[in-house]
Amino acid sequence: MHETRIDDPADPRLDDYRGLTDTALRTRGDVDGGLYIAESLKVIERAVRAGHRPRSVLTQERWLDGLRALFGYADVEAYVCPDAVVEAVAGFPVHRGALAAMHRPSLPPLAEVVRGSRTMLVLEDLIEHQNVGSAFRAAAALGADAVLVSARCADPLYRRSVKVSTGTVFQVPWTRFDSWDELVPILRSEGIRLAALALRDDAETLDAYAARRPERVALAFGSEGPGLTAQALAAADAVVTIPMAGGVDSLNVASTAAVALWALQHPPRG
Repeated sequence: MHETRIDDPADPRLDDYRGLTDTALRTRGDVDGGLYIAESLKVIERAVRAGHRPRSVLTQERWLDGLRALFGYADVEAYVCPDAVVEAVAGFPVHRGALAAMHRPSLPPLAEVVRGSRTMLVLEDLIEHQNVGSAFRAAAALGADAVLVSARCADPLYRRSVKVSTGTVFQVPWTRFDSWDELVPILRSEGIRLAALALRDDAETLDAYAARRPERVALAFGSEGPGLTAQALAAADAVVTIPMAGGVDSLNVASTAAVALWALQHPPRG
């Protein structure tokens, strides 16, 4: 690891970290495939263990021992800056070790991810990055084999998504699908049943669905507020709901995913 001290927040070598704009990072013209930002030593370590390649690291002096242990003699540039410089560049206090500008890996083919999966989450058009990250964390903790995200879904590799997921976006296989017309035939060819989580009068309760769960299932969740699109609901083999109490109509999407995954892992005994 090469260590370079920088005291000027305007230094152009720190441009990867300036503003942390998701779209700008993904579309960097000088970096093949674009970049994403990993925040904290724990998240950076998970990214590296998953085979992701760092372009550089931005850190303070006190975190160098951890980075040295992680990178050793690897050809990685570490920019070591005072706290005030790191905060001025990133736009927020960095308390959890470091930031790393990581090269974005190529996404695997959709059919490849689906082929090896028994239980999947399908995230359609989620807007909030923290909900995407939380859904990945639930997937990792509660036994999902993969996550599929729609073309318009928030980026799982955006800094907030990665942080909220505690790095599990590197652990759970995932990829994007362009449309339901692309995804549904692949699910059908693999014998995977699609269950849509939605508020509908004719929906089956989650416990009833879990009691008869298919061998292979994809659980679909829609965007915050509008929920799943009409196309998603039309493609579903079942519409499933979680009964609510206390005058609450629904949980947020990440909590719904966690409850649904737990229920499928623990079906009621007849």
